[in-house]
Amino acid sequence: MSADRENHDMAQTDIAFLLADAADEVEIGIAPVQAVIRGGRRRRARRWAVAAATALVLAGSTGATLAVTGLPGAADRPSTVAAQPSTPEARHVYVPQVTEVAHGSDHGTGWRVVVSVWGAPRDKAEAAAQVAAMRKYGIEKNILPGSRDLVGKTSHYSGLYYGDAPLRSLIFGTDKKWEPLSDGELMSGAVPLAKGNSDGPERLVAGAVATSTRHVMCSWKDGTSTVVVPRRVAGSPVNWFACAAPRGTSYQNAEVIP
Repeated sequence: MSADRENHDMAQTDIAFLLADAADEVEIGIAPVQAVIRGGRRRRARRWAVAAATALVLAGSTGATLAVTGLPGAADRPSTVAAQPSTPEARHVYVPQVTEVAHGSDHGTGWRVVVSVWGAPRDKAEAAAQVAAMRKYGIEKNILPGSRDLVGKTSHYSGLYYGDAPLRSLIFGTDKKWEPLSDGELMSGAVPLAKGNSDGPERLVAGAVATSTRHVMCSWKDGTSTVVVPRRVAGSPVNWFACAAPRGTSYQNAEVIP
């Protein structure tokens, strides 16, 4: 994969182009797959979209799993809040903060999971330009909400690179205020790992945990397990993790451990 994709740098002319096209941006409906997200507490103002193409959560699908027991959230803010950056560039509206959460090799094919955090647009023009930037970044349009639904909201996106395949969506979420994850809470999803293998066994597990979490254990159906240390992600109030099952087995469970 090229350094351009890895860094996602956008020139000022690119941003100007996005803003110029904002008026022509077509509103994209929220992915219907939201309706099948299940498990955990239903929290106020939650909006999660998951890419249908990855079969992360499909009603009635065998083995497809999404366990939600909490949502990313910011800690209580102090009474005195520092002044926020004013420009879209400083707020990461068009170019997200990107952090690699995990990487590995699957029988000679490299893979890695990244999380991008997108700042909140302040008006419809910024939001329309952000949608265009998200599409350019690699987020499939079928999981993106309409641009007007992004105004005033921060978005986070986790995606998978497998070999030379394009970025594959894992989890997309957007909200005005991210609610915190408490100790022991975990949000995770399992998907096939291999390129183009949407019907294969769910071998990749990715998700988020409280910042206090030291370890996450991913258990596989063959009785083995993998322990990983969650990573801090730039711009995110929660830590993220990912782990991959060996070939010949698949996801069974993910849990926080000491």
